[in-house]
Amino acid sequence: MITTTARPATDLGFLLHKHPERVQEFGQSFGTATVFYPEAGDERCTAALLLEVDPIALVRSRGKSSPDFSLSQYVNDRPYAASSLLAVALADVFRTARAGRCKARPELPGTPLPLELRLPALPCRGGPELAARLFEPLGWEVDAQALPLDEGFPEWGQSRYVRLTLRGTARLADALNHLYVLLPVLDDGKHYWIAPDEVDKLIRAGEGWLHGHPERGLISRRYLGRRWALARTALARLAELGDETEEELEPAVEEDAPAGESAADEAAAAEAESQGDAPSEEVSSEEKAPKKTPLNVTRREAVLAKLEELGAASVIDLGCGQGELVGALLARPRFARVGGMDVSSMALTIAARKLRLDRMPDSKRARLTLFQGALTYTDKRLSGYDAAVLMEVIEHVDPPRLAALENVVFGHARPHHVLVTTPNIEHNVRYEFLTGLRHPDHRFEWTRAEFAAWAARVAGEYGYQVAFEPVGEDDPEVGPPTQMGVFTRDQRS
Repeated sequence: MITTTARPATDLGFLLHKHPERVQEFGQSFGTATVFYPEAGDERCTAALLLEVDPIALVRSRGKSSPDFSLSQYVNDRPYAASSLLAVALADVFRTARAGRCKARPELPGTPLPLELRLPALPCRGGPELAARLFEPLGWEVDAQALPLDEGFPEWGQSRYVRLTLRGTARLADALNHLYVLLPVLDDGKHYWIAPDEVDKLIRAGEGWLHGHPERGLISRRYLGRRWALARTALARLAELGDETEEELEPAVEEDAPAGESAADEAAAAEAESQGDAPSEEVSSEEKAPKKTPLNVTRREAVLAKLEELGAASVIDLGCGQGELVGALLARPRFARVGGMDVSSMALTIAARKLRLDRMPDSKRARLTLFQGALTYTDKRLSGYDAAVLMEVIEHVDPPRLAALENVVFGHARPHHVLVTTPNIEHNVRYEFLTGLRHPDHRFEWTRAEFAAWAARVAGEYGYQVAFEPVGEDDPEVGPPTQMGVFTRDQRS
């Protein structure tokens, strides 16, 4: 059920494209989905999606390839619990709402609403804790209560089901896409064959939030039915397009590996071994093929190498996100002072958890400063560092506000070196699946000539020299995927 209290609450009907005064049924290959409104008023409106599963139709829709034991095809929990079946029905019934379109009221889809989402019975392999780990980073207040096996026999313990309630303020399209992706992840068992096009579905539904989710590895792997090759494909695409998205098959459920201290392959292998889910010897040639280094890893390594070459002893990461570069800097004792600043308090919270600040040795903790701030306002905390890094940051700034950023970094903070990386839009043609810019929050992406012109102007205005280096494979026709400008302050200025 979806409830809102934004007045007039019946605008929910416009967003869902389902009239509050009607009961509507939608046939599915495995049963019938019904949409109705238990309450519909100006103060409060609730839309309910009821899925009635026909076990016979479910078996027929799966065909002879179903691996289930014959009796379990007919006797199972699918008619009684929210699962991948509900996710499929939700995607079909609310297709236009998920896309964020409303012809009658075009301003509504972009408006965040106070929402409450309720699922009375949800299979959750990982318990209430996993539900919180998946939904809380998306801004939801999570109330997940484990359901007993039998209320009459409490000594039997808890079942694998939870009663889940989510509360928060979000666009309805985002809320529906969160459910569409995460319901089968919690269930950890899709009812249909996982084809390669599921990667495209995951990327589309996860646009704007999956690339930065701390559990993106687990989400990708479970959504794709633990098919290693498809999970790698999805994570590689997220790493290419996301600003600082690491390639991980599945971080440990209990706790992430410390940022900057372990390679993705080691984390994936350890997790697979711990869950008894390592790939068997009969693995396809695609899965055995060596993995291409994700662009974000290549970019981070290029920045670290340049900082070492420049001899910087103190570095601040401006727009540090979830702390990947900060962690890598802390792992190298030569960087005696490390700073991290970001405008997002949520990103800093995740960074603190991934860096394990609560258990960090005092000697390392003394080298680190994390704080919230905006690059368009002067801040004395930015001063005093040998080098500052703007890694995939400037393209998130509205062009009219770039001048303020330039003044803050180059005019007031004035580190001896400034490293700036940004996407090379000319290289976008090499991404077959990409339409538009690489990230929905990018305000622009520059050609090599545009970046060079901007960097030369900034260097001239603030007394710096600038040199350019490619990051990633330097394509002879369209250049590298990332371009890096290395600014060095003129000793006379």
